[in-house]
Amino acid sequence: MSEARSTQGCPECDGHLGVEAGETVCGDCGLVVSEYRIDHGPEWRSFADDDRNPARTGAPLTRSRHDRGLSTEIGRSTRIKGRKRRQFARLRRQHNRARISSKRERNQVYAFTEIRRLTSALSLPNHIREQACALFESAQNEDLLRGRSLEGFAAACVYAACRVAGIARSVEEVCDVAKATESEHHAAYRALNRDLGLPVAPTDPTEYIPRFATKLDLDRDVERRAREYVADAREDGIVAGKNPCGVAAACLYTAARDVGADCTQADAADVADVTPVTLRKTYVALRD
Repeated sequence: MSEARSTQGCPECDGHLGVEAGETVCGDCGLVVSEYRIDHGPEWRSFADDDRNPARTGAPLTRSRHDRGLSTEIGRSTRIKGRKRRQFARLRRQHNRARISSKRERNQVYAFTEIRRLTSALSLPNHIREQACALFESAQNEDLLRGRSLEGFAAACVYAACRVAGIARSVEEVCDVAKATESEHHAAYRALNRDLGLPVAPTDPTEYIPRFATKLDLDRDVERRAREYVADAREDGIVAGKNPCGVAAACLYTAARDVGADCTQADAADVADVTPVTLRKTYVALRD
């Protein structure tokens, strides 16, 4: 900040006074005459070499709120007593009612809250949450919610967003933390995939290998060999028509057997949430 000169002199040496960073300092003897803590300059700093406007106007817009995060709230204070406190309570109640003006917005509030809970429970990034909320809004615009549960659509939107982004989450994992049953999830997901035309490709078993290897406490060498087994299984057509979680677990078990790592069929099947029979079929096919 540039230094500003004061018209008054220093009380000690009659030197020139300057104002810098909220302090009035003598330029000759260094005496701090006064400390004015309020800095009237901008509170932001922008290091970007562009014409971006650094003015702050609140929180950024988000798709995970029915009003994009533009609504306001009437806060609470313990200093307000008696009649004034009751008045603010009435204002707060009426304000909360006015925020949701239709049944459509009420459904969005409930579904977006469920989507935020699911993405938090599944440790998913924020862009998956935003994409899932956008999918729910698109489904609502296409009138796909009629006769189906909101919980099922919330779970289906999270699962569809993971599939589109290439993040490995199985139906069982989503339904375990969701309020919807698997039948509700499947009905909602079929409607999303059929009417919205989601760009969803078959799940690659390689996406599950790092997470399963971490849970089984396997080394990098086992994970690398498991990826090679998945590539071989894809070339031989073993992956087609099989559960990708079971294929990933079978490849990890086969790789662990090769290097002598401690991994049983029951442990690998339990991590992938499949039966040992499913794992054993893929293991036999890989060995053959």
